[in-house]
Amino acid sequence: MITLEVCANSVTSALAAQQGGATRVELCDNLREGGTTPSCGQIKIVRQLLSIEMYVLIRPRTGDFIYSDLEFEVMKLDIQTCIEKGCDGIVIGILKTDGSIDKERCAQLVQLARIGGLKVTFHRAFDVCRDYYEALEDIIEIGCDRILTSGGKSTAMEGANTISRLVSLAKGRIKIMPGSGVNEYNIADLVRYSGAKEFHASARSRVDSKMIYRNTNILFSGSGEEYTMHVTDPDRVGRLIQLANSVVM
Repeated sequence: MITLEVCANSVTSALAAQQGGATRVELCDNLREGGTTPSCGQIKIVRQLLSIEMYVLIRPRTGDFIYSDLEFEVMKLDIQTCIEKGCDGIVIGILKTDGSIDKERCAQLVQLARIGGLKVTFHRAFDVCRDYYEALEDIIEIGCDRILTSGGKSTAMEGANTISRLVSLAKGRIKIMPGSGVNEYNIADLVRYSGAKEFHASARSRVDSKMIYRNTNILFSGSGEEYTMHVTDPDRVGRLIQLANSVVM
């Protein structure tokens, strides 16, 4: 059975993921910038409404994955919030300036999560490491449950060779979860080639704003999409799961 984790950027997306048949939600904010930690309000409401697993991204800002002492304290407090709100897991990733895993800091976060009964995924900071195979062993040593990766490329399809190699080297010690650009056109091929059993996708569709009046003289973002939203589509979620499992039936 191939399972799908959905990266949800809102309460609406989280509920759509569940409706579509996702096994787990990774709740985050600011997906266009790579994702940041969602608000306490979102965490609380989503946890109340979901019956499937809920993980929360622990990332205090966009940009690189090297964090100051103050940012590290924020991350620890955010994990504590996840514990208090009854989340199932967290998603983390901290690097050193030389491109290696910051094992000391990551281990502290994993230990904090474990004490609170949470599981841990290492996110795509993995994809900008200097050595993926060294990083694999470091993350296993730290005690994470899975690695979310695109195989060091912009999309999982481009990095499929590396993903397949990681699955082989992991030997069941940790789960390798392909993500980035996973869609209806490539998930079956990724299942066949990678050997992975869990996949990660946002499965979003564009939704037009209900605003009637629109001020076209101002932009709040570089994308110019002030009057559109991208939310998880339950039909796309269901289709991805169906296509992935058609390969293994």
